[in-house]
Amino acid sequence: MTVLLHELKQNKLSLIIWSAVIAFMLGVSIMIYPEMSAQMGDFSDMFANMGAFSDAFGMDQINFGEFMGYFGVECGNVLGLGGPFFAAITAVSVLAKEEKNKTAEFLLTHPVSRKRIITEKLFAVIAQIIVLNVSVMAVSCIASAIIGETAEWGKMALIFLAYFLLEAEVAFICFGLSAFLRKGGFAIGLGTVVVFYFMNIISNLTEELKFLKYITPYGYTDSGYIIKNGALDIKYMWVGLIFAAAGLVTAYTVYTKKDIK
Repeated sequence: MTVLLHELKQNKLSLIIWSAVIAFMLGVSIMIYPEMSAQMGDFSDMFANMGAFSDAFGMDQINFGEFMGYFGVECGNVLGLGGPFFAAITAVSVLAKEEKNKTAEFLLTHPVSRKRIITEKLFAVIAQIIVLNVSVMAVSCIASAIIGETAEWGKMALIFLAYFLLEAEVAFICFGLSAFLRKGGFAIGLGTVVVFYFMNIISNLTEELKFLKYITPYGYTDSGYIIKNGALDIKYMWVGLIFAAAGLVTAYTVYTKKDIK
């Protein structure tokens, strides 16, 4: 557990900052809902009838006049981008930084197998993602209680679950990429999330490119679908789990045989 605890200690400040910022932004978005709810009906009709723009962001399926519709959009805007960015940045550097920081020789000369190093670093990434999501969920529930809104807790939990799976998939893919890198991959991590995000927007715009939803993990985080059906879109989720598994297999296969410099 030494490597795991070391990783958590190293990333403690980053985790606190990201968790605090994302939780604060979503909490504030919820707190201002009562002030905006009176005008939400007009906004809902307007956004639902903006053609391609509404389709791109799934606004044609959400009623902004209801708290869950509003929450679904705000959660997607805040946690749907902040969470994957954090997951990608954390995972894409976790293996590569040993060579970048010239600490690989010190680490690998200890009586610890490479598989154990990979596993403990992976658990450290997962633990950080869990902490971030629990923090955001707690603040969201408290903020909802403060403004007196009775949320549909089952659907809210599914929305959080969808974004947790999104972050986990992004993390596992970037974890696999990290095995190839030697100098960190901050830009690669951010770029991966941005590509996935715009794939989802493009797939919403045209039926011909609907297949992109099978590639992007944002395909199963559609709040409109979750709120309407009370379930995740399983057909997209299973493909995402396959991509995540491929990232893990890649990490173990490449890093255990990698020539560490």
